[in-house]
Amino acid sequence: MHPTINHMIQLQELLLARDEQKAAGLDQHLEQLESSIHGLNHELAEPFKTQFGKLSQRDRNVIVPIADNTCSACRMALPISLVQLVRMAKEVHACPSCARYLYVPADPVRNTSRGPKRFEVQKPGIARFSAPALMIPNLTSKDKVGVIRELVSALHEGGFVDQSESLIEHAMNRESLLSTAVDHGLAFPHVRGVEGGGLTLSVGVHRKGIHFNGPKGRMSKIFFFMVIPTAASSFYLKLLAGLTETFMIKDARDALMEAKSPEDLWKVLTKLTRKAVK
Repeated sequence: MHPTINHMIQLQELLLARDEQKAAGLDQHLEQLESSIHGLNHELAEPFKTQFGKLSQRDRNVIVPIADNTCSACRMALPISLVQLVRMAKEVHACPSCARYLYVPADPVRNTSRGPKRFEVQKPGIARFSAPALMIPNLTSKDKVGVIRELVSALHEGGFVDQSESLIEHAMNRESLLSTAVDHGLAFPHVRGVEGGGLTLSVGVHRKGIHFNGPKGRMSKIFFFMVIPTAASSFYLKLLAGLTETFMIKDARDALMEAKSPEDLWKVLTKLTRKAVK
């Protein structure tokens, strides 16, 4: 990968991590993130620094993957010659339609689920993003990677994603940047840039809780794992804020913890998120 592309991807990830902290109502890592963002931005060479800043003010998706020979942000079909140049990575190239910078992922994970057909009524609320088969009321793993593996397995076995091992690796790489655990025993591990379908969510509950590097070292017990296509990055932050607001209430968390079966967990989740997730 071209070093400038890699640099911009790292900067974008930090900006997105900062947005996630704000959406979840956290501030303990903001100073650290701001310092890292400032450092990477300062090191970015011109003219990329100026263009990155302009694009970032409009949308956080400044540098985006190519998926099926299209720009994953604006969905414009790209000339094959441009795709080949981006893949060669000798220079930095941008989408001729939206001006976002482009790259080709080394090991892309795809969302293989199908959205609603043309004349199908769209499902309401959380049902747009998940299903009873993606509910795990009794996570059994004893560490972070094990829990992520269980949540990814539900997505893979349900036919929602391919390359589960690669997806686990991407999720752990995101956790190494900054833990996705927040207050009240909640955690939101995720992987961005999973193209081919919409945002998809699996949910798991761990009765005892595990160390997920949460605030003040508290255990995490309720996990929302999401695969997020580039075009849904902004909506993801709204969903994160809605889920955090819903489950900051102890009674709501207790209701999830008491679910005995995937069907029970699904009923509780859809009921409690009816107002927060539109």
